[in-house]
Amino acid sequence: MKLLSSMWGRVFAILLMGVVSSAALTGWLAFGEREKTLMQYRINHSIDRAEQLVRALDVLPTASREKFLATAPPLGLQVTPLPPAIKYTVPHSQYAKEVSDRLGKNFQVTSLPSNEDNCPRPNDAPNVIHIPCETLSITLHDGTALRLTVTPPHSSLPPLRSDFIQYFLIFLISIAGLAFLIARMTMRPLQQLAEAATALGQDINRPPLTEQGSSEIIQATRAFNAMQARIRHHISQRTHMLAAITHDLQTPVTRLRLRLEKVNDDELRDKLVGDLSAMQMMIKEGLDLARSIENNEAMRPMDIDSLLDSVCSDAVDAGQDVSFENKPGISIMARPQALRRCLTNLIDNAVKYGHHAKVSIMPGKNATGDVVHVYIRDGGNGIPEEYQSKVFEPFFRLETSRSRESGGTGLGLTIAENIAQQHGGKLKLSNLPEGGLEVRLTLPVKSS
Repeated sequence: MKLLSSMWGRVFAILLMGVVSSAALTGWLAFGEREKTLMQYRINHSIDRAEQLVRALDVLPTASREKFLATAPPLGLQVTPLPPAIKYTVPHSQYAKEVSDRLGKNFQVTSLPSNEDNCPRPNDAPNVIHIPCETLSITLHDGTALRLTVTPPHSSLPPLRSDFIQYFLIFLISIAGLAFLIARMTMRPLQQLAEAATALGQDINRPPLTEQGSSEIIQATRAFNAMQARIRHHISQRTHMLAAITHDLQTPVTRLRLRLEKVNDDELRDKLVGDLSAMQMMIKEGLDLARSIENNEAMRPMDIDSLLDSVCSDAVDAGQDVSFENKPGISIMARPQALRRCLTNLIDNAVKYGHHAKVSIMPGKNATGDVVHVYIRDGGNGIPEEYQSKVFEPFFRLETSRSRESGGTGLGLTIAENIAQQHGGKLKLSNLPEGGLEVRLTLPVKSS
């Protein structure tokens, strides 16, 4: 289930099940204790009735006893004369002992074997099976022996009241609401940390998290903010070093180019100028890579189709074979200049190695919500699947197509991937069945 796949859903389910189980156990124990108390009360009440009946028979004349028994309500008791041939034994049942203690030493109380046929039937159900009973022998002051048959009190489950289900549902809803609030309150800081970690990959310069909540959450927030500061410092150092090196190299390379113009050997001059041009291209893309790593451009809403139309129009004006179709009019949050650089690199790659570029845009959905897919297809030879993940590494080139002779430096896709990740998107390469390479840029559709 989707609910149990999330942490807050699991906490909610555990809290709800725990509270309901605890309430059920408490209710069961309370019900059992109540039944024990009621049973003891019924037993004491039964002993009181037996005592009253026996003492009443003891004070009555022998001739009046049968008439008294005929008119007295049975109340679960039956008294019949006991044949004198029965041997008395000491009391051995708990009920016989309690009756004997209640009557005192002037009455002799012993237990007799129970006979199911002698057990009384309920007055309201004479055809039901016999209920087990307790049979006692009681000797009065005058030596008369009586058989006292007592139906032991039994506990029956009380019927459900009509409002029990309503009360139970109210209780369950209250517990579910409380468990939901506790689960959300507990998981909200973790969710905020997860969202901050996701946003950190898109903007390393995002403001630090506010330190609030419990001591554990504050400690985790401080650790996260410290980690962000260290990562930002390391990236800044590396970016500044790369930018400084590539920037400082431009001056001596430019001087070398000017001096090479004075070389009289035309063939040697052309070779050296070609090498310097390749070096200048690498320096330029090195600067672009440094800018793509650390980008301080602000995010703002923009029409992705308008940006694509502008990039494709510029490519057509530059003499490239580029076409753009499907304009759904989708707005996204983006850094316009950085995203333009990403799209330009992808289209330039398609034209350079695939001779043309067909650009299309399509809305879609994924696990995080609405997205937009930008497809860039070319007519080249494609890229073997084992190299499709490696081409995003800096300075990686395929010897057959991405070579120095074709002008590639191995940084175009790296820069494009960095920019895509800063926008919360991703790049995916796949070979087309009819030949050529398809680059899919997926960007989230976020509101401002």
